[in-house]
Amino acid sequence: MPYSKININQNNNTMIWAWLLNSVSVYATASLLEGVEIKNFWSAVFVAAVLAIINILIKPVLLFLSLPVTILTLGLFVLVINAILIMLVDKLVEGFKVESFSWALIFGVVMSLISWALFKLFG
Repeated sequence: MPYSKININQNNNTMIWAWLLNSVSVYATASLLEGVEIKNFWSAVFVAAVLAIINILIKPVLLFLSLPVTILTLGLFVLVINAILIMLVDKLVEGFKVESFSWALIFGVVMSLISWALFKLFG
């Protein structure tokens, strides 16, 4: 039975590239919005890493628990969950400051758009 060999280096390169693009989108979004402050690019790299970990570990649980509300709002409640997670990253990462929940909501939407554009161009 033939099998395909998994190229671990290619998977690692893809992950690192995605992390870099997300870091750029964090930095660009924070630079565009006056309610969000980031100290430097290295802080953006750390924010992207923490956000990825939180999205892997915590977001699925929150999505499951809020499923009825998410269905009632036709999926818009996911934006609220994203804002809550961004506020959590604000508390965890030194050098990243979000002034309010509304700025976290805007940050999430703008960052998603910038990330989408970067992945379309370079991903």
